[in-house]
Amino acid sequence: MNVDRRRFLKFIGFSGISLAVGGCGGFHRSSSLKKPNIVLILADDQGWGDLSINGNVNLSTPNIDSLARDGVSFDRFFVCPVCAPTRAEFLTGRYHLRSGVHGVSRGAERMNLDEKTVGDAFVAQGYATGAFGKWHNGMQYPYHPNGRGFHEFYGFCSGHWGNYFSPMLEHNGRIVKGEGFIIDDLTDKAMEFMESNAKASKPFLAYLPYNTPHSPMQVPDRFWEKFADKELQMRNRDFGKENIDHTRAALAMCENIDWNVGRILKQLKKLKLTDDTIVIYFSDNGPNGWRWNGGMKGKKGSTDEGGVRSPLLVKWPGTIEAGKTIESIASAIDLLPTLVELTGICTVGDKPLDGISLAPLLTGSAENWPDRMIFSHWAGRVSVRSQRFRMDNKGKLYDMVNDEGQRQDVSQKKPDVTEKLKRSIENFKQTLLEEPHPDKRPFIVGHPDFRFTQLPARDAVAHGKIKRARHANCSFYTDWANVKDYISWDVEVASTGDYKVEIYYTCPEDAVGSIIELSFNESALQGTIADAHNPPLSGAENDRVKRVEAYVKDFKPMRLGRIHLKKGKGQLMLRSLKKTGLHVMDFRLIMLEKLANRSI
Repeated sequence: MNVDRRRFLKFIGFSGISLAVGGCGGFHRSSSLKKPNIVLILADDQGWGDLSINGNVNLSTPNIDSLARDGVSFDRFFVCPVCAPTRAEFLTGRYHLRSGVHGVSRGAERMNLDEKTVGDAFVAQGYATGAFGKWHNGMQYPYHPNGRGFHEFYGFCSGHWGNYFSPMLEHNGRIVKGEGFIIDDLTDKAMEFMESNAKASKPFLAYLPYNTPHSPMQVPDRFWEKFADKELQMRNRDFGKENIDHTRAALAMCENIDWNVGRILKQLKKLKLTDDTIVIYFSDNGPNGWRWNGGMKGKKGSTDEGGVRSPLLVKWPGTIEAGKTIESIASAIDLLPTLVELTGICTVGDKPLDGISLAPLLTGSAENWPDRMIFSHWAGRVSVRSQRFRMDNKGKLYDMVNDEGQRQDVSQKKPDVTEKLKRSIENFKQTLLEEPHPDKRPFIVGHPDFRFTQLPARDAVAHGKIKRARHANCSFYTDWANVKDYISWDVEVASTGDYKVEIYYTCPEDAVGSIIELSFNESALQGTIADAHNPPLSGAENDRVKRVEAYVKDFKPMRLGRIHLKKGKGQLMLRSLKKTGLHVMDFRLIMLEKLANRSI
């Protein structure tokens, strides 16, 4: 361990705690030698206050609440201010900056390939592993979930999807169409995974990273009807900032999540797995709107308490005491080492973890639990939380026991605490933060262990006047009116071979006959648009609140042909050689399928 890391660990309170690195968990359940199953449910943009168990009378979440009643609730559990970093911290047990995750789009959400995940750890111990939902930590294999320890994946790899009713999704790399409302669909697939492995007597880890109540604010009618005109009794502390209709939609989406959590719990009961399954529920950041959140300061994107405090509920009947509330602070980085110790498995990889096992707290065996420090970072802003205090990104100090709304700066009254936390933040910055710079990691094409490579518009760069809406991640390029304009990706072809190419596009009748070309280094493939496909923009018909993101379209695949790509780095370019109408096309994504020397 280098000097900088030892110094950092000393500052954040780890000097007396051993980190789980490449070892085996120390806790073994005395009542059974059977490996416990694991169900991990991660909500997207659900605040701490969006549960009735936490005092919100605007909604009812009895199934999620039951996890606290039948298990343990952490009173102060912290995640990141935004989506992809929290996912990375949970998956690796390490602060997201260590794993290369420094953004939420254009590849910045990818975890470095030398990182090992909770999926890797459990696969190595004979578990079946599946992820169902919003991955948001890399799309192209081996960044893809199938390359990060998850046998089964159904959902989408980007963040911020634009349509929640039967949308374009993928199943193990192959593009498919979803079935009904997305959270219901993801739950269906996870339940099928659980049942098939239960029948095979195989332990499983089912990860359900849901994508609601993230916008766009869409939810089935039967959940919306309860909230459409509902008078809200509890409001955000700054009344003027709250969009009531947005809050209503978010609460309806939370009740839909709760209904699906209930379905999962019923499935475990049906399969007689309740007592042999660890169920964990948490969220990835603070609420995505100004709504009631216990009077805390901040929301999604903020490093203040309201932006990073999440529920954490853990249930394991017969092993974890029911109805217990844990006051000790904890973080997403702690979940991997906790699961390792609870299940008695071995970790994989040799990188030191930032998280610590919470198993002693869960099982009541903790002694002399330390007052640690947990850091929150986003966009260069860093705050730090100890058991009692939070120092915000501006150096203000708050007593979170007596002032959880962060209204009174006590830095002058607590000079010793102020100095200690300031030094810890500076050390965090020196150890983990780098100067902002473009992500130069290429997008990988044609990894030898995976058949499909998806290159979406959101990972591309447009040259000329071609335009793309910033949100959502499933948006597309449009206004392609000049044949000199083109779209490109910086890629690394991982294996030489032939690839089938499909382009997902739309275009009006006058674009038929336009010629496009895909090229990489010395290879090129040309094709002619033969069919018009010009559906209208969609999404507004399902929105409960006017959206901030772009609308979507129903894109059609066009078979371009076969291209031979040689291993190496370069620029993959999509250009137009001939334009017959006002525009070439609207472009959504390229799908490359590696061929085994067979005809298309």
